Amino acid sequence: MCGIVGYIGEQQVTPLLIQGLKRLEYRGYDSAGVAVLQNGSIQVRKEAGKIKELEDLLEKEPVEGVYGIGHTRWATHGPPTDRNAHPHVSENGDIAVVHNGIIENADVLRKRLQERGHSFSSDTDTEVLVHLIEEVYDSGEGRSRESLERAVEAALQQVEGTYGIAVVSTRDPNKIVVARLGSPLLIGVADHNETFVASDAAAVIAHTRDVVYLDDGDMATITREGYTVHRTTQGPVKREVSRVDWDLGEVERGGYPHFMLKEITEQPNTLRETMRGRLLEEEGNVQLGGLIGMDEELKRTERIIILGCGTSWHSGLIGEYMLEDMARIPTDVEYASEFRYRRPVVEPNTLTISISQSGETADTLHAMREAKQQGATTLGIVNTVGSTIPRETDAGVYLHAGAEIGVASTKAFTSQVVVLAMMTVHLGRLRGTLSESRGREIVRALRQLPEQVAEILKREEEIKKLAEVYKDSRNALYLGRGYNFPAALEGALKLKEISYIHAEGYPAAEMKHGPIALIDKEMPVVVIAPRDSVYDKIRSNVEEVKARGGAVLGVVSEGDTELDQHLDHAIRIPRTHEALSPILASVPLQLFAYHIAVLRGCNVDQPRNLAKSVTVE
Repeated sequence: MCGIVGYIGEQQVTPLLIQGLKRLEYRGYDSAGVAVLQNGSIQVRKEAGKIKELEDLLEKEPVEGVYGIGHTRWATHGPPTDRNAHPHVSENGDIAVVHNGIIENADVLRKRLQERGHSFSSDTDTEVLVHLIEEVYDSGEGRSRESLERAVEAALQQVEGTYGIAVVSTRDPNKIVVARLGSPLLIGVADHNETFVASDAAAVIAHTRDVVYLDDGDMATITREGYTVHRTTQGPVKREVSRVDWDLGEVERGGYPHFMLKEITEQPNTLRETMRGRLLEEEGNVQLGGLIGMDEELKRTERIIILGCGTSWHSGLIGEYMLEDMARIPTDVEYASEFRYRRPVVEPNTLTISISQSGETADTLHAMREAKQQGATTLGIVNTVGSTIPRETDAGVYLHAGAEIGVASTKAFTSQVVVLAMMTVHLGRLRGTLSESRGREIVRALRQLPEQVAEILKREEEIKKLAEVYKDSRNALYLGRGYNFPAALEGALKLKEISYIHAEGYPAAEMKHGPIALIDKEMPVVVIAPRDSVYDKIRSNVEEVKARGGAVLGVVSEGDTELDQHLDHAIRIPRTHEALSPILASVPLQLFAYHIAVLRGCNVDQPRNLAKSVTVE
């Protein structure tokens, strides 16, 4: 959601800014712009629409310089227009700002600034920051060598909300000042007298793997020679340099038409990477380096709260089934966005597990902080190394699934479920609720998953033909029971977010309590029905759908033909341990949604109105 990139060095900055912004396209945006320092003045080019529009504008109106800032905007305040695109510039043209986040008291600040004679040229909350910084300068403050830093700091003291900002000024040239509160920012540490800043490592990975992740409350000054980080109350502080462990190829399509398809097909490998070095098959156990030293706290755990949003919430639901079944710990799954606002009760010996692909999801981060403040032990399940959630939790487990660019999560979801399964085995064995033999059974099933997913991917053409059958549907119902109820929710989410077909997931038995009224020949019903402990029950639900003329697409186990007479079409998946069946059921449903979206001409990687990393509430 929104993207920031900045550069100061000796190269021409505009191509570097455009390259960085393109690496951030996956985050979701509706306008883009750059501000470049050229011959002592700030030159701004910005355009609503995709980065291609900005590139066309720069061809007509080029700018040259060796430092500047760029931005992709996801609209929150004001529609996606040229005037609302970032960067925003002060009235005198001396200051430019790009901003991720939301200024919650923007209306109050805008009114006060207007009363003091300021004129606004956009509908955005961000523009108040430019005017506040300008006002500090004009008040006579900021005349020392550190003037831009002091002006930014004084302005931010008046702000309520979240921000990741980058600021340049002709009054204090040859530096970029950045600050972070609730919205991610990092510094790219390069050689050859150049330094980068970005909201995501993808923007700088082509130039450096060494990054410094800023903490909330940090401000930094970026120059050709490097960077300094400081906090208002502490002065200069040191931040660790992290090494980005994924390759540039992971943020490129590599011959695939879309990132989403690339990431779906990567799942055999990403699952292997998630499990690499962690499975102890003979002992029926796992080893999770991120949980070393946590055994005593885990033994004392009396309740688990899983926090997540969207796809991560769905993986959490599968984790709930696993943890209660095998570790015998009462578990609740909470929408992170609701948890912090309903005065939640967090009892002693509560463990929270925060799940987020990016590690920066605002609602999940704030919910985790609320639980921590109430005394909970906090764990994280995150894909992005060095992001905020793993830095603030007591412990956690990385997915190691590699960069996920497509907005609709695929490989991160299946890796999240695998990590939850490994956590469950660890807890169950630690607490004595899972026998060695049963643990061995699950670990063996985990080890087989990559090859089983590879087998499913070989059936892509078959699934594509099914997509052609259902691509014109206006609605769809997804049904599942037990472990596969969350898989039904996830399958429905994938279809609606990338193809814009209205789809809902339901527990199959709940169909009779309302949704059955919708079923007719125009309403396809996707039923996840592997041969598991609730097979007989879901078979009855399938018969109820067929009795009302519904079209049924079944996701069923290989070799199972019992349901065939009630199915219009079938997708067959390998047999596995019941707890892991949602992983194998989800893969063909990812392909099904993908091919329907392509056939409908949708922007698969960047669905309308959606963003990859949701860093505002």
